[in-house]
Amino acid sequence: MLRNSSGFYSYAIFERLKGWPAVELDNIRLVFKLNQDKFHYMAISDERQRYMPMPEDRIPPRGKPLAYPEAVQLLDPMEPEFKGEVDDKYEYSMESKDIKVHGWISTNNSVGFWQITPSNEFRSAGPLKQFLGSHVGPTNLAVFHSTHYVGAELIMSFEEGEAWKKVFGPVFIYLNSFSKGVDPLLLWTQAKNQTKIEEEKWPYNFTASSDFPASDQRGSVTGRLLVRDRYIRSEDIPANGSYVGLAAPGDVGSWQREYKGYQFWSKADEKGYFSINNVRTGHYNLYAFVPGFIGDYHNQTVFNISPGTNISLGDLVYEPPRDGVTLWEIGVPDRTAAEFYIPDPNPTFTNKLYLNRSDKYRQYGLWERYAELYPHEDMVYNVDVDDYSKNWFYMQVTRLQADGGYNGTTWQIKFQLDEKMKNFTGNFKLRIALATSNVAELQVRVNDVSKDRPLFTTGEIGKDNTIARHGIHGLYWLYSVDVPASSLRNGNNTIYLTQPLARSPFQGLMYDYIRLECPDTVSHLT
Repeated sequence: MLRNSSGFYSYAIFERLKGWPAVELDNIRLVFKLNQDKFHYMAISDERQRYMPMPEDRIPPRGKPLAYPEAVQLLDPMEPEFKGEVDDKYEYSMESKDIKVHGWISTNNSVGFWQITPSNEFRSAGPLKQFLGSHVGPTNLAVFHSTHYVGAELIMSFEEGEAWKKVFGPVFIYLNSFSKGVDPLLLWTQAKNQTKIEEEKWPYNFTASSDFPASDQRGSVTGRLLVRDRYIRSEDIPANGSYVGLAAPGDVGSWQREYKGYQFWSKADEKGYFSINNVRTGHYNLYAFVPGFIGDYHNQTVFNISPGTNISLGDLVYEPPRDGVTLWEIGVPDRTAAEFYIPDPNPTFTNKLYLNRSDKYRQYGLWERYAELYPHEDMVYNVDVDDYSKNWFYMQVTRLQADGGYNGTTWQIKFQLDEKMKNFTGNFKLRIALATSNVAELQVRVNDVSKDRPLFTTGEIGKDNTIARHGIHGLYWLYSVDVPASSLRNGNNTIYLTQPLARSPFQGLMYDYIRLECPDTVSHLT
């Protein structure tokens, strides 16, 4: 606590000494349970705030558990306005980059309780990793580490004898209040202003622990990221809006599975310039991903950050995977499935906060809508006439059968090749970027769905559980499939995408982006 500060700071230091036994950790969190008779209004962003049900509303007979315990339909809530709604804490999850302030307001007393996180350097798996925050309780969480939306790959596993130490936080627990006559919901605006103040003070200089370095004990990395794709533009393209970060040395994209170290990310400006500041001492690789382009940038140089280090990298160039011109594409390469068709929820199972909104994927039970929209045949998409925002269902899920079991599904992509395509030899290239996978397999076949052996299979991948947890992405996967020219024909062609694993309604895939490239080495721009 600090003098004249309206709140208190909290952090945790986890340490393993050399020689300790092997252990695994899946979740680390700081939990605040507020007075349920006072705090009824929750705010986690400008667009996501509302009065919330009481915890008793979730308990039978007032509430009825649905497909899993976290999802409950409110049958007889204490406040009639919530009757019929679905409450699920995962409907309020947030990406790490957006978890800066969230909390509760006591509207009768005009008091706010907020958790402010000035930096996410201690969180695992990069800026897009999703975490829980505030939800019914009234509960306020500081999740320092979790496996949510990634799965077992983020279980913190330590071998016997392995030493390790990490500082989680600090986070600031901020309390504010207004006098009578002032709209208590404006406490949210004041909390956002306090968040900016805390960010400007980061890294804090008042912590007593030597394990939390002040700004003069940290370093920085600056540079500019450009994208080189000669099939789009003859000049290098500024990586506007890209996320550029430092994380433990690894492989392409390894940052999204990394949890033992710290990560530092910055968003590049419209000209591609980035500045990563207040970096702890250590060894790092540089990683990046660019909206509008598939894949990941990875600089294999090991950067050694020591106190006062300021590294200027100049211009860096990312060359995304590309073998030829685009014949057709489906979606937008942004690591989410948000651009595809997301159905309205079953009106019996809704959260009123997300009605008629672009983030309606947060509604319960959307996996059931697939079989309702395609009761007899799976989805067929024609690249020449269909619109992916209207005709491409945003997740490929299993199909419920009359006997209560489930079947896998096979989607079709139909396209035409004209007469000149018969002159091509070698391989076309099919790029498939997945936004998530949960205990699923993707099999690819071309023009013959009856073949036992697919042209390509991912094997069983992913335990993200994004489908059940109302997400729009989890782990990112990118695959490049060689499609022999001999397997295609003049005129009509079909690519079959099969997800055969079917033990539950929550198995499936979300696509980020699909592209077919022509085996053309000449028609790039010079």
